[in-house]
Amino acid sequence: MSEPDLNLLIALDALLTLGSVAEAARRLNLSASAMSRTLGRLRAVTGDPLLVRAGRNMVLTPYAEEIRERTQNTVFEARSILRPSVSELSLSTLERTFTLRANEGFVEAFGAALISAVATAAPLVRLCFAPKPEKSARHLREGRVDLEVGVLGNMGPEIRLQALFRDRFVAVVRKGHPLEQEAEITARAYAECGHVVASRRGLVTGPVDQGLAELGLERKVAAVVPSFPAALAVAQASDLVALVPASFLINQPVGTVLYMFELPVKTQSITVSQMWHPRLEADPAHRWLRQWVLKVVQQRFATLTT
Repeated sequence: MSEPDLNLLIALDALLTLGSVAEAARRLNLSASAMSRTLGRLRAVTGDPLLVRAGRNMVLTPYAEEIRERTQNTVFEARSILRPSVSELSLSTLERTFTLRANEGFVEAFGAALISAVATAAPLVRLCFAPKPEKSARHLREGRVDLEVGVLGNMGPEIRLQALFRDRFVAVVRKGHPLEQEAEITARAYAECGHVVASRRGLVTGPVDQGLAELGLERKVAAVVPSFPAALAVAQASDLVALVPASFLINQPVGTVLYMFELPVKTQSITVSQMWHPRLEADPAHRWLRQWVLKVVQQRFATLTT
């Protein structure tokens, strides 16, 4: 009996993950025609079409959907066997790119310190920060990112996580704003100001509105922007009040250009975590990265509370 060509697993993983012959070819540095021939071989080996036309796109067959995650896990395990064990991990020679999916506020607050720390310990390691327009475990499951940083939400029971810090919402206005002159900022004075809200989905209400409603108060939202950094920029250049997590102020000019104050109503704290797929649980380089993320982020966040 002839042995199967295990190189086909790499191609199968790319095809099932990307759902496109052209995209799989680009990932594997092959021509589209070579990738098409490989797909033909995979169809012959598996006895299934795997990818079929649906209009102008291609979709996975039921069998392809069934084996997609098994294929990803098999390829990952095969690659991990060929990587150094824990005792052999040499940071000075470790050459690897780690992809971290995080929002831009996290990158602004912690990115530079994390990049510097990693570069000092492992100069051949590259960090790639990917945008995070929505919460989804799909990127971890498909192996497209190594770590996801954010607030846990519908990530699935298999996803591993570790808390990095507990955040809270604060209010921010420009330096010289009328609220800065108040000895005590009341809920009414806060609500009567104009507000800028950060929401990727265009939502007007936020975590502070329930507390205001219990006091019979309501904010006047003058603008909605897609991110917290954008909300800070608007607040800095206007009389609007921005609501942001405290961690977003680590690298901001608070005290010189911006004025931060605690909210006059209670809101729930936020637990920011790093999350990863169990495939990477025992990977020595990934475990090293997780340790550094935890250390650097907690050190940086401590500057806000001391």
